[in-house]
Amino acid sequence: MLLAALLLWAISRVAPATMVGTGALGLALGFTLFHSRFGFTSGWRQLVAVGQGAAVRAHMLMLAVATVLFSVLLAGGFSLVGEPKALVSPIGIQLVVGAFLFGLGMQVGGSCASGTLFAVGSGQSAVVLALFGFVVGSVLAALTYPFWFQTLPVGPSVSLAAVLGYPGAVVVSLAAMALVVAVTHVVARRRNPPPVDRPPSDRGVARVLRGSWPLWVGAIALAVLNAAVLFVSGQPWGVTSAFGLWGAKILQGLGADPAGWAFWQVPANAKSLAGPVLADRVSVLDFGIMVGALIASAVGGAFVLHRRIPWKLALGSVLGGIAMGYGARLAGGCNIGAYFSGIASFSLHGWIWAVLALGGTWVGLRLRPLFGLTNPKPADSIC
Repeated sequence: MLLAALLLWAISRVAPATMVGTGALGLALGFTLFHSRFGFTSGWRQLVAVGQGAAVRAHMLMLAVATVLFSVLLAGGFSLVGEPKALVSPIGIQLVVGAFLFGLGMQVGGSCASGTLFAVGSGQSAVVLALFGFVVGSVLAALTYPFWFQTLPVGPSVSLAAVLGYPGAVVVSLAAMALVVAVTHVVARRRNPPPVDRPPSDRGVARVLRGSWPLWVGAIALAVLNAAVLFVSGQPWGVTSAFGLWGAKILQGLGADPAGWAFWQVPANAKSLAGPVLADRVSVLDFGIMVGALIASAVGGAFVLHRRIPWKLALGSVLGGIAMGYGARLAGGCNIGAYFSGIASFSLHGWIWAVLALGGTWVGLRLRPLFGLTNPKPADSIC
C-alpha cells in the first residue's frame, strides 16, 4: 500500500491529476487481474488443445460490456481530457506477422501482456524473464521500424463505427461475439473437453480479498475499468507500447542514442521519449498493474517468490517475450491494445488480430514441450 501511495505521489510530481487517476485505475486493473485469474493465454490454449471454451466465452462477455460502454463514451465525446480517441489500427502484412508472432509467443512464454504484468507483481519470477523479452522484442521492433512501416505498404484502418455508425457497429459487434460463443459450444459438444479448474477461494465478502473471483465478475470488472481508462485518460487501455519506451530509456542510460531511430522520430513517440516515464500514460498503467497485483497477492496470502527456474522454462520465457514484444509493435497492440481495446473501439483489425493470434497459438502449443511446458489433454480430469 505504501508503494502504491508512492507511485501515485511520484506521478503527481510530473503529470496532471488525470494521470494520477490513470495510475489508480492501473492499481485496480492489477487487483482485478490477479483475483479473477483472467487468462487470455490459458483461455486460447484450452480452446485449441481440448475445445474448452469457458475462458473465451468470458472474453466475449468482457468485450460485449466494453463495446457498449465505449460506444457511449466515443459517440458522446465523454472524457476528462477532451475528445476520447478510439484505438483503430491498420490492416496489412504487419498485422498478419505481428499477431501470429504474439499468439505463438504467448504459449512459449507462458503469459500474455497483461498476464505478464500481474504475474510479475505476484512474485512469479519466471515471468520477469518474459517481461525482459518483451522489452528486447519491442526495442528490436523499433529498430526495424523502417522496413515494416516505410519499405512495406501500410494498409487502411477500418472502423466499424465510421462505416456503420455507432448503433450499427454495436449490433454487428455483439452479433459477432454471440457467434463466437455459439461456436465454442459446438466445439465443446464435439470434443467433450475436461472442465476448467477452479482455484481456491474464500466465501462470502472475504472472497473479494482472498482467492479467485468467478470469471464473469472479472470480465465485467475489466470492461468497466477499461471504459474508465478511456474516460479518464482519453484513450483505451494498452500495455506494450511502454516496453519499447523502457528499452529506449535503458539504452540512453547506457550511452546509446535511440532518438535518432525512425521509430522515435515519429512525433508522438519522440514526445514520450523526451519526457519522464511517469508522464507516459501506458507506463503509468503498467506500473499500477504490477503494484495492484502485488497488493492483491499479499492481502490474499498468495504472494510466492519462485527462486528456482528450470533453464528450459527460462529460455521459453525470454524467447516468448521477444516474440510478443516484436509482434505487438508490428500488429498495433497485444491481447489488450489490439484484441480487447481494439474490438471495443470497433476496429476491424482487432477481430483479425484474434484470428491470427489463434493461429499462432496452434503453432505455439506444438513448441511448448521443447521448453518443458505441458498442454491440456482430453483425458485430463480438469484443464
